Amino acid sequence: MPLRDRHLLGIEDLDLDEIELILNTSRSFKEISTRSIKKVPTLRGKSLINLFYEPSTRTRSSFEIAAKRLGADSININISTSSVSKGESLIDTGKNLQSMNPDIIAIRHSAAGAPHLLAQYCKSTSIVNAGDGMHEHPTQALLDVLTILDHKKSIEGLHVAIVGDIAHSRVARSNVLLLVKMGAHVCVCGPPTLIPMEFESYGVKVTYHIKEALQGADVVMMLRTQKERQRDVFYPSVKEYFALYGLNMEKMKWAKRSAIVMHPGPINRGIEIDPELAEAGFSVIFEQVTNGVAVRMAVLYLLLGASEEADL
Repeated sequence: MPLRDRHLLGIEDLDLDEIELILNTSRSFKEISTRSIKKVPTLRGKSLINLFYEPSTRTRSSFEIAAKRLGADSININISTSSVSKGESLIDTGKNLQSMNPDIIAIRHSAAGAPHLLAQYCKSTSIVNAGDGMHEHPTQALLDVLTILDHKKSIEGLHVAIVGDIAHSRVARSNVLLLVKMGAHVCVCGPPTLIPMEFESYGVKVTYHIKEALQGADVVMMLRTQKERQRDVFYPSVKEYFALYGLNMEKMKWAKRSAIVMHPGPINRGIEIDPELAEAGFSVIFEQVTNGVAVRMAVLYLLLGASEEADL
């Protein structure tokens, strides 16, 4: 069965049945990436356009790989050499791309709500939100939950600590929405200057002390300090930030012995996480990247091909 909507714009729009559908479909696609020939004709004849107004390594590459492994064509738009550099608006860019009849556009944009705006004007093309400003990043949250479930039996009842630059993180928002919806106990932690007051209304615990956040945690999710979005000074120095909110082996002792460590990337080693932690046995950071391909394969399939007979 396909998803109810032909777009994936945010976690808020998904119900629990759809979330389980995406996760289960992702698990079925993980096996394809382990084959010697990593390709199936499931979406042969379909096309994906990656429209990324912001830099990306993991997300854009995994969407492209996901499309190609399903047999679809994938096109990357280089914004700096596109008509955007000549002043073309997002709406006109979207209309022009839709005129070429792509099946799906994955968009990343610095403005919150940009994918929703594009969806209003692209009547025959599915839109996937690959990150909009400081709003949402739904496929990242889905791959994070898939990774957690690779190590934990259930999301319900888990204690999850999300630590770092909460204010500028679309990853934090999407994960909070998804984890709370699935029954996890979530605690967000960071400097008071980097936690918006609205997070208290999301059904999560808010603390400014990392020890309180990590105590008894099953999952520790560290966030990147997003300097490119920080127009003000939110903490005195990088050294002080790491001392108070950076994760190291000593602080990990506050979490459960079975806890896993996550990070959406890119990692600022020595700022939000000690370099040795990124490579430790309880780190699942690179597993997240692997699962990103499977989740994006599932999303493309469910938006484009689930109603057709699939050859897996």
